[in-house]
Amino acid sequence: MQSLAVQARWLTKRLEIHLLGNHLFANAKALVFAGLFFQGEEAEAWLHKGLAIIARELPEQILADGGHFERSTMYHALAFEDMLDLCNIAQVYAPTRHAQIKGWREVARKMRGWLTAMCHPDGEIGLFNDAALGIAPSVAELLGYADRLALAGPQVQAAQFRHLASSGYVRLEAPDMLALLDVAPIGPDYLPGHAHADTLTFECSFHGQRVFVNSGTSCYGISAERLRQRGTAAHNTVVVDGENSSEVWGGFRVARRARPLSLKISHENGDRIACSHDGYRRLPGQPVHRRTWFVNGQLRIEDAVSGRFGHAQARFHLHPDVKVQLVAGGSTVSLALPDGHEIRCEVERGVASLEPSTYHPRFGVSQATHCLVVELVDGLSVVRIDWN
Repeated sequence: MQSLAVQARWLTKRLEIHLLGNHLFANAKALVFAGLFFQGEEAEAWLHKGLAIIARELPEQILADGGHFERSTMYHALAFEDMLDLCNIAQVYAPTRHAQIKGWREVARKMRGWLTAMCHPDGEIGLFNDAALGIAPSVAELLGYADRLALAGPQVQAAQFRHLASSGYVRLEAPDMLALLDVAPIGPDYLPGHAHADTLTFECSFHGQRVFVNSGTSCYGISAERLRQRGTAAHNTVVVDGENSSEVWGGFRVARRARPLSLKISHENGDRIACSHDGYRRLPGQPVHRRTWFVNGQLRIEDAVSGRFGHAQARFHLHPDVKVQLVAGGSTVSLALPDGHEIRCEVERGVASLEPSTYHPRFGVSQATHCLVVELVDGLSVVRIDWN
């Protein structure tokens, strides 16, 4: 077996080669732990290297709103656990020894606030980009760990609306309704490996139950199923001419990618969030998708596609526990929740149909469900959702 010194030197070299993504925190954390556990010149060098990496990368990888720069809720949770571990060991072994340590607790507080903002009423994360339950510790476990370190989250007003502006998400609440809106870039330009083609998607819970869900992530590697789960059609957004809004390929690659445009937020007579993206401009007719969410006792979702295109579909994937029925000549969709509540979706513009779909809340899990598909008419669809 290699000595600890040999292993640490190997790890240091690896870190000089590969300093991207969530691996940074785990690897740099190992150097900090080794440097604090042991004494002597070599241990001090490990500590210096780990602290230097964290000091350099933390401002880039953790955004101003506390979100991880890859925009994956799962990888954010993993990075948050590493940040809590760093705060924990610094508190015990080096509370005042290194200037770099002083800002860690504030970063952890912001990360906690972002994580809680991106959760459903069931207490777990929304599934944005590569995300699945059961990989990172549960949100309850992470919050309990933070509480034991006396790391309360930032003071946030108990408002119906919260804009995580740096990462590009919106939390929108009304009585018995929660929506998580994606108006974000897919991730850093140089590290899109965990990105999905999901621009302008959303997830929504009613009466504490997840109803509209992204498909999640059940597998990695290079396969048709991996590609499908990353594709636009597996998310609650608009597919134009059967294309993905961002060109996902391989297992962890993205070519041309969608960028959000012209975000407008207003609170007159309700909450209105409107945003466009340019992901389809690479197509011959240069179409642009614009989506508007409006909440005022009901949730109204309007999708508009400008430019030349053949056909476009707005897709709304349902949680497997939701029973769906298309009624009233195809313009009304009834959603029955397990607790007996009923949600009504009125398709005010567009042509509605139901398709089989699958949901992947955990790795290795595929659950049968349904997707409400609304074909845009003259470039427009409008769906009104009533949960009262």
